[in-house]
Formats: sequence, structure tokens, C-alpha cells
Amino acid sequence: MPDTPPIIVNPQVTDAVTQTNTKVLAEAPAMGVALVYQMFAQSVGLSIQNATSNQHNMQTVAGAATAKAIEMITKL
Repeated sequence: MPDTPPIIVNPQVTDAVTQTNTKVLAEAPAMGVALVYQMFAQSVGLSIQNATSNQHNMQTVAGAATAKAIEMITKL
């Protein structure tokens, strides 16, 4: 097995890689919290859409029930 010379890396390269890794690790908690907030906002929005849809459907049922009740009253 031949002896290979040691690999010499420019200190600027190792410094850039270290700074990038530090930046990524430092930003990870903030990104996690931002993702949680975004998912929470989406689920709240979906809940409001469902409530609005249910309210619309109940209003339709109430209108039909009122029309049927008026029809039954007028036939008396």
C-alpha cells in the first residue's frame, strides 16, 4: 500500500464550512417554530372554513323547514 501524502485543506475553506454549519444549526429552532406556527394557522383557517360551511348548510335546512312549516300552516 503506497503512502499517500496528507491532504492539505485551505483554512478559509474549513472556516467557511464551519460558519455555514453553525448558521444552519443556529437557525434550526427558529425554522421549527415557524413551521409549527404555519401549521397551526392552516388548521385554524380550515376550522373556520368548516364552521362557515356548516353554518351555510344549517341555514339551508332552516329555510327548508320554515318553508314546510308555512306550507302546513296555510293548509289549515
